[in-house]
Amino acid sequence: MHNTPVSRHRTWRLPLLLAVAAGLSACGHAPAKRAPPPPATASWPQVAPGDPAAASSVLMRALGLVGTPYRYGGNTPESGFDCSGLVSYVYRDMLALNLPRTSRELAAIQGPRIEPRQLANGDLVFFGDKGNVWHVGIYVGEGRFVHAPSTGGTVRLDRLDGPYWRDHYTGAKRVLR
Repeated sequence: MHNTPVSRHRTWRLPLLLAVAAGLSACGHAPAKRAPPPPATASWPQVAPGDPAAASSVLMRALGLVGTPYRYGGNTPESGFDCSGLVSYVYRDMLALNLPRTSRELAAIQGPRIEPRQLANGDLVFFGDKGNVWHVGIYVGEGRFVHAPSTGGTVRLDRLDGPYWRDHYTGAKRVLR
């Protein structure tokens, strides 16, 4: 490129425009609010399940289903799972335990209500709002749970203290005693 007045003008203008654009984008809006970081896994106490062998088999089966497609009304690995279908399948398959089919019915089963810091592997964790339960998962330890979250998704592992789940947590029930 020739060293003409026009080319010299373009050479300094591009860095100046980039600097101005960066400055404007930084102050053009309020900074996004971030959720506080989740506590370290050490902050989740390890509570021994009432039946460690049963809890271990439930966890291994549930974790083995991670990646299975979500399907409303689904209750087998071949057809896919919705949240309560996953829970019912795992307990029936591993322990021959027949649990209610819906998250609302599961939340109503008899058993102690468990505080979050007292969760043991295999406990059922519930989510909802305004007094309604609409989601369930299986607690697997260290503040994590396995569940089938939504259409288009798959069975996955999430953290109870993630912003969405923390805000919709309604309680837990102990199935294994």
